[in-house]
Parts: sequence; structure tokens; C-alpha cells
Amino acid sequence: MPRTQHIDRETAGPKEWLGLVVLAFAVLLIAIDATVLDIALPFLSADLEPTSTQLLWIIDVYSFAVAGLLITMGNLGDRIGRRRLLLIGAAGFGIASLLAACAVSAEMLIAARVLQGISGATLMPATLGLIRTIFKDPRQRVTAIGVWSAMAGGGAAGGPLLGGWLLEHFWWGSVFLINLPLMAALILLGPLVIPESRDPSPGKFDLPSSGLSMLALVPIVYAVKEAAAHGPSLTDLFAALVGVVAGVLFIRRQRILDAPMIDLKLFQRADFSAAVFTNFLSIFALSGVLFFGSQYLQQVLGCSPLEAGLVLLPGTAASAAASLGAAYLVRVWPAGTVLACGLAVSAVGALLLIGLGTDDGLGLFIAGFVLVGIGVGIALTLTSDLVVSAVEPERAGAASAVSETAYELGVALGVAVLGSVVMAIFRRGLDTGGLDPATAAAARETLGGSSAVAADLPMKASAALTDSANAAFVSGMHVASIATAAVLALSAVLVYVRLRTPSGPQAAARAVLNSAK
Repeated sequence: MPRTQHIDRETAGPKEWLGLVVLAFAVLLIAIDATVLDIALPFLSADLEPTSTQLLWIIDVYSFAVAGLLITMGNLGDRIGRRRLLLIGAAGFGIASLLAACAVSAEMLIAARVLQGISGATLMPATLGLIRTIFKDPRQRVTAIGVWSAMAGGGAAGGPLLGGWLLEHFWWGSVFLINLPLMAALILLGPLVIPESRDPSPGKFDLPSSGLSMLALVPIVYAVKEAAAHGPSLTDLFAALVGVVAGVLFIRRQRILDAPMIDLKLFQRADFSAAVFTNFLSIFALSGVLFFGSQYLQQVLGCSPLEAGLVLLPGTAASAAASLGAAYLVRVWPAGTVLACGLAVSAVGALLLIGLGTDDGLGLFIAGFVLVGIGVGIALTLTSDLVVSAVEPERAGAASAVSETAYELGVALGVAVLGSVVMAIFRRGLDTGGLDPATAAAARETLGGSSAVAADLPMKASAALTDSANAAFVSGMHVASIATAAVLALSAVLVYVRLRTPSGPQAAARAVLNSAK
């Protein structure tokens, strides 16, 4: 039987909005931690001297832990209490951040990143699930989720800016210490301004489903990241197959459980499935643009880390503003129309990036990134609202975990797929004539690798290799931008058709909003 949607017109007061502020800053820090480390890699590499494999684990193990545990933690929060899980996660994240900042070896930093990922997996679905239960009025809830989305999107894009500033003034561990004050504030203020919420009748926690969800997501995320970094291999294929098999078994198990971790019937609803799909695709585009865009700014145009962060700031601000503005737009037009327009705007932004050159293009990059940010901001707000509105407040944590899983997969696949496109064209177009095989292989590894090789060559040969590397990388960016724009444009059409007429909770919420005008 389909769940009955109930629109409660109870409005939130100052205490609830203060609770939102506390939750929003927690989300901001989680999002920043997903990208701030990219800027710090050269500095911690020089200090800790990790191997190439260890360096990959330092970067990736955080997302592996988050992606693998989101569904489990979302269900756990519904059972033991979302606020309780949030406070436990905040304490764990603070301890992990301190360990990471004080790491004296690559192994210690990897262990700290694992603990950060486990703690982060508790925070994201708990915050969104709490917003669903705190803000019962649809108008206030979509505004609150707009704030949440602004922090999530703005934090991911603002990580390089904050990291660049910190690294110009302090050591690399400072990018982790920024978490401590706000996590402490969350632990102190959370019990005072955030109400506890849980599912009063959650059913039995299914441990096999938890294991299968992790076994499905972690190998797939690992496979796409490794394939992006080193090219596809048999190991990657095997990992992907393990993930697919585990995913099939997970789905089959959910169909026979009385209290499944994920209610698969939700995906039969147009609003829910389209929201999850749009969430995934929008962050896919943003992650890809950030991946090759940060390299373009620093290694092709020669910006410092702080300068690169400042260049990204207008897009970050636009994304935050669009996240908040989406709460107004959905009062005027159906969610499908707003989401489709957001995707179309992002597509235009991605298409602008085909005009980037090796010597100029700063203004064009800013314009393109602003448009991508606007579309992503709109999408994050409305998709999150559609997802949590599709279930009763008691199941908000599990529904939020689905949305967050789509987000994490979008991050992983955006970097993997678009990064693979850029690097494949880079390696094909790079002129390594005159270099010995080992040196040529090092130059083809990454754009940074070609720069390191060029630094050791005579002036004329160095200039030639640098010019060739920059041209090849920019050519790869052009192809990736066209592919991104095409996918976003097609998705805009599909989302508009699928959500053209409001239904379910969206229609009910719009009715309440209209009656309140």
C-alpha cells in the first residue's frame, strides 16, 4: 500500500532555526573535507613521503568509507535516534581530524581518514533526516533544505579556497584542525536546539543487508577511481563485478524483508527516482569540472592555490544563492520545470568551457563555473526535498541515505569518467619525442608529472614539452565539457517530461504553499 502523505502546517520557531544553523555548519565542514585535501597533497607528500599507492588511499579512503556506510548509518539513525548518531559522529569526526592533523606517517593519516569517513557517513543523512522532522511546514522545509544544500555545495567548491589560504599561512595539518571548533560547538549546542527523532517501530535491523550494501558500493567506487587514475585493469573489473553481484543480492533481499533498509517501491515514483537521478548527475558535473578545472587554473594558467580558490569563489557563491533561491522558485513553478531549467543552465555552463585556451580563459572559466554552480545549487535543494518528502518523518534517515549515496557516487564517477576522458586525450596528444621511455611514461602519467619532467630538461625542450602538455590537457577538457553538456541537456529534457506534472508530496506541498499566499 502506498504511504499516506500528511502535510503538517506546524511552523518552526527560533529554536528550530538555530538548530538548522548548527546542522548547516556540520554539513559545511563535511563538504569542505571532501575537497580541501586536494590542495594540501603536495605539502603532505613532501612531509610524509607516501608511496603512490598510499597517496591514493589518503585521497580515496574517505569517500570509500562514506559511500559504503551511508545506507547503514541512515537506517541506524532511524533506530537509535538521529541526534544521538549525529553527536557520536561529530565526536568521532573531531577526534579523527586531530589525528589527521598530527599524523607523522602515511599509515597514520590513512587510518585517520578512515575514521573521518565512518564519522562523515553518520553526519550527512542524520542532518538531512533531522531537517525533515524539525521543519514540518513544506514552505519552511524547502527553505531549510536550501540552506543545507548551500552549505553542502558551497563547502565542496569552497574547500580549495580555504585550503589555499591555510596553506599559505600554516602547515598542511591546519586543513584538518578547522573542524575542531565547530564540531565542539555541535556537541555542546546540539542537545539544546536539536530535538531527538527516531522511527518508533523500525523493525529488525538486517545485518546481511548492511554488509551487502557496503560490498556493493565500496568495490564499485574503488574500481572507477582506480580506472580513472591508472586505466582499466583486470583487478578493477573484478572489483566492479563483485560490487554488481552484491548490489543484485542486496536488491533481492530488500524485496523479501518486512523492514527493508531501502523501500524499493519508492523508485517506482516519478518524483523520487527523478530526484535521485538528478542529484547524482548534477554533482557528477560539478565534480568533473572541479577536477580538471583546478588543474587547469594552477598548472596551465599558473594560479597559486589561493588564487585558484578565489577564481572558484563566484561559482561557489552562485551555487549557494541558487540553493536558497530554489525554495522560492518551487513556489511558482513545478519542481520538474525548475530542475530541468537548472540542468539546462549547467549544460550551458559546461559548454562554455570549450572556449578555454592555454594562455587565457580565466573570465570564461568563471562564467562557465558560475552557470554550473547555479544548476547544481538548484538541483541539490529540490532533489533533497523531493527525496525526504517521499517518506514519513520516521524514515527520513533511510531516505536521506539514498540521496547521499547518489551524491557520493556522483563525486566518484564525475572524477573517474570525466577525468578518464581528459587524461586519455592528454596522453594521446602529448608529444614525448626525444625522451627516453621511462621519462616519457612519467610525463604521460599526469599534467603535474609532465611539469616535473619539463623542469629537469634544457630550456628549449622544457618549453616544448610544457606547451604540448598544456595543449593536450586543454583539448581533453574540451571533449569532457562537450560530453558533460550533452548529458546534462538530455537529462534536462528527461526530467522535464518525467516531472512535468507535480504528484505525490510535491503536489500536496504546492497546494499548501499556494493556500498560504
